[in-house]
Amino acid sequence: MIHGPCGSINPLSPCMKEGKCTKRYPRNFLKDTQTGHDGYPLYRRRKPEDGAYVTTKKVRGFDVEIDNRWIVPFCPLLSRAFNAHINVEYCSSIKSIKYVCKYINKGSDMAVFNLAHNDTQHDEFQLYEIGRYLSSNEAVWKILGFPIHERHPTVIHLSVHLENCQRVYFTTENVLERVQVPPETTLTAFFTLCQSDEFARTLLYHQVPKY
Repeated sequence: MIHGPCGSINPLSPCMKEGKCTKRYPRNFLKDTQTGHDGYPLYRRRKPEDGAYVTTKKVRGFDVEIDNRWIVPFCPLLSRAFNAHINVEYCSSIKSIKYVCKYINKGSDMAVFNLAHNDTQHDEFQLYEIGRYLSSNEAVWKILGFPIHERHPTVIHLSVHLENCQRVYFTTENVLERVQVPPETTLTAFFTLCQSDEFARTLLYHQVPKY
């Protein structure tokens, strides 16, 4: 399986965005397979002088030499069995736990239904709890507090409101307290910060979470 080629050789390739290949090709030559800093494997890609095979492909009317830097990871057995292009990658990162729970080890399909009158009040919370499925390994993963999926960059909600028009959430027990001393929002906290911090006054509202 050959990617592209793309880059300066073929800048009109579908994988190109802002002058770069979104699939990170061509890859670097590598003598041995290694594990990257982010958990993804870096596969061995031998140089032609080390005995690697080199072929030629015509791209936009020109002959281009294709070496191991352009090869997409694949399994010859699966490609031959299905007579198709099949990209096969090794999963060793914590990011794969979501797929392990949702696909590989998930239980059988589940359907919940009952007979009810049209005027019946539906409890959406109860229906969600009944219809939700958690496998044993996903339950343990959640109990131990491990992340199910990667979240980067973290999304921070910045409130925008007029003076004394912020939303205030209260219950019957704390209604008086919330009315007398409403909690700060991110916007009011920003104003308070600017009063006491000289550096904060050089920042815009949306820049504060970076610091």
